[in-house]
Amino acid sequence: MLTKTVTRVGIFVALSVVGAFLKVPSPTGTVAFDSAPGYFAAAAFGGAEAALIISIGHLVSSALVGFPLSLPIHFLIAVQMALFAYLFGFLVRKVNGYAAITLTTLANGILAPLSLVPMNGWPFFVAMLPPLLAASFANVLLAYIIYKSVRKAGIDVAG
Repeated sequence: MLTKTVTRVGIFVALSVVGAFLKVPSPTGTVAFDSAPGYFAAAAFGGAEAALIISIGHLVSSALVGFPLSLPIHFLIAVQMALFAYLFGFLVRKVNGYAAITLTTLANGILAPLSLVPMNGWPFFVAMLPPLLAASFANVLLAYIIYKSVRKAGIDVAG
């Protein structure tokens, strides 16, 4: 079981790294498609794996542009991303996809940059809001569509 989990995490981290190169123009250069694999993993496999995948994805995306907000801030964002992955997975399994997409988009697209206002100010929040909100929605929507498609095809991703 451990070998299977490590292999699965490795594959999804690799997908996150690929997504980290698919950037959305933003003031920091860190907004990318690195989190879709983590959100998929949250829906398909659950919390711990998804938290690790999405956190590493964010750190790789940030490393590619030199950690523009500082390494400690990007670690904080990685922790937030892990929490958002838990949220997404929980909502997909216990509520529904619409709630998962909506609440996770709002958490990552609005709550996350809002939490950085004390360190970076309101201009940072205003500048980050459009690209982060759009990319957050695109990442969770893509993850959900792929998750539902895989399930509909009868592929057992968790087994």
